[in-house]
Amino acid sequence: MKAAVVHQFGSAPVYEDFADPVAEEGEELVRVAAAGLHPLVRSLAAGRHYASEGQLPFIPGVDGIARTPDGRPVYFGRLRAPYGTMAERAAASKLCFPIPDALAVTKAAAIMNPGLSSWLALRERAQIQAGETVLVTGATGAAGRLALQVARKLGAGRVIAAGRDRLAVEALPADAHVVLGSPDTERALADVAAKGIDVVLDYVWGEHAAMLLRAIARARPRRTRFVQIGSMAGETIELPSAVLRQSPVVLLGSGLGSVGMDAFARAIPAFLEVAPSLDVEVVEVPLGDVARVWNEPTGSKRVVFVP
Repeated sequence: MKAAVVHQFGSAPVYEDFADPVAEEGEELVRVAAAGLHPLVRSLAAGRHYASEGQLPFIPGVDGIARTPDGRPVYFGRLRAPYGTMAERAAASKLCFPIPDALAVTKAAAIMNPGLSSWLALRERAQIQAGETVLVTGATGAAGRLALQVARKLGAGRVIAAGRDRLAVEALPADAHVVLGSPDTERALADVAAKGIDVVLDYVWGEHAAMLLRAIARARPRRTRFVQIGSMAGETIELPSAVLRQSPVVLLGSGLGSVGMDAFARAIPAFLEVAPSLDVEVVEVPLGDVARVWNEPTGSKRVVFVP
């Protein structure tokens, strides 16, 4: 079969022939219809992600939409190494999830990974309550834009968008906006923290996360669950220990390992019900062009490969 194949960590995959997968017990062969190019996929292909298995060569892709032998579109993922979803065929677990008729295949491939990141963070990790205030860092990216929408769907009373692109941030449908990396960032974070933040969904980490945590500690209006999801701005932060001692902030992570597979299995059907009503910009690309677009910046859009 044809597939995208990673031969070297950090290099773009090559579109070439790869051995067909063989279904084992509990699996079935499916025809892949679409697979999203998510930041997680790039990180795994570069060997930087903590879940990287270090095996070469391999097919990238953590999830996708497939068609079963009877033609039904289903959401699937978690394939056995060295197989991923960016291929013509896959040996998928029989625990697949039907796609609603109202959800296009390419939109489903684009929205499931980034949308589930905030859905799981809010429901499973933060256990959001109706009326709470949610702040999203990295709000101008695909995952961040979806997080604002998901927070509303789950009952947030107030949502705050934070990001580095002033024009993009201020255009987002939020109750308040914070421009990160500007001379006014510290004051703006202090202002929103003083009014109270119940949940932070952090897609950036780095210096902006540290600045936000310090602002929350100084304000101390109420308990804040700070959920770490991504690290687009840096893998580490420098944080005074007093920040954690002087405030009721709770640090949580949300991702592979901190969220169990049982939680994923519960969340996927529920998220699929609301997914058709969520907005995401999709760029459909033939899988044969994988090397050409692999490293191109996508901003708020999500690339979806179609075999």
